[in-house]
Amino acid sequence: MRLSRMKYVVAVLAMAVGMTACGKVSGDASGRTPSKQGAMDEQSAMKRAEEVVHEAVDGMSPKPTLKRDGMEPVGPCAADYHTTRQRKQVRIAYQLTGVPGNAAKKLVRQARDAWVARGYEFQVSDGDWSDPFPDVSMRTVPDDFWMTALTGVVDRKKGEGLAAITVTSPCFADDSDDSAATADPASSRTVSDAQAERLAKDHSSRIYDALRVPHAPTQDGEGIGTYQDGEDTFSHHSWSTRPLTKEETVKAMARVRTFFEKAGWSVRDVSAGAGAASIIARHPTDGSVAQVSPSTTGAIRVGVTTIAGP
Repeated sequence: MRLSRMKYVVAVLAMAVGMTACGKVSGDASGRTPSKQGAMDEQSAMKRAEEVVHEAVDGMSPKPTLKRDGMEPVGPCAADYHTTRQRKQVRIAYQLTGVPGNAAKKLVRQARDAWVARGYEFQVSDGDWSDPFPDVSMRTVPDDFWMTALTGVVDRKKGEGLAAITVTSPCFADDSDDSAATADPASSRTVSDAQAERLAKDHSSRIYDALRVPHAPTQDGEGIGTYQDGEDTFSHHSWSTRPLTKEETVKAMARVRTFFEKAGWSVRDVSAGAGAASIIARHPTDGSVAQVSPSTTGAIRVGVTTIAGP
């Protein structure tokens, strides 16, 4: 990446940081872009998500029974909540039933061990196995599905819990909505612009997952945009969370910082005036720059800027 490009990206985000102190923003995870995402569709995403579940469960002892969560498994991509054109994302969840409550922690650890054996990576860090109700969050390599195995509390005094597994796919195109694709002005953009927008939103989606707090309704200036600076083209995706308490903000910012560091992003703090500092992080391979900033409204503002290829 040329130095002028990097300076431009940092300047865009620095300007947003300055405005965040006033509760405004001008104008989204992961450490990697999944290598197989371009060929993914609803059927293949669902098949792969189920496969990740069974990789964890099939060798468990005692053997649990899978009880499917009642939510719809296919829904909008979390990174696209603030755009007019949405992609899809698969998310499935199972409770591991039919086993004693004191076996829940053991099942979560077995899920962790099965995923580690396949070379999958921790999203943040290994679980706290001194906790009677641990959880672990990981990602598949190289296709970048995110999964969590956790222990819900059934009886704290007895140490009994209920293990559950959730798997979330990367975002993929909604090929069923051809009319929307035709009507969307973005459909006339160059391939490199489209790739930059997808990359920005993919990073943004993983940041959303790392923060683990609800997103807010769309605000003015948020969403996806493409900018030109001489011969260089940039895509910027921005959104915000719902207002949080100070404690919730501190915890969310700590989670996203750990995510950046574990995924290899270069991280630095930037003062935004009074209150908590913002985080600016640069991706180690594609050069994307992310900004995560607490605001005076209590919301956390997120912006991701990527550079289109030649």
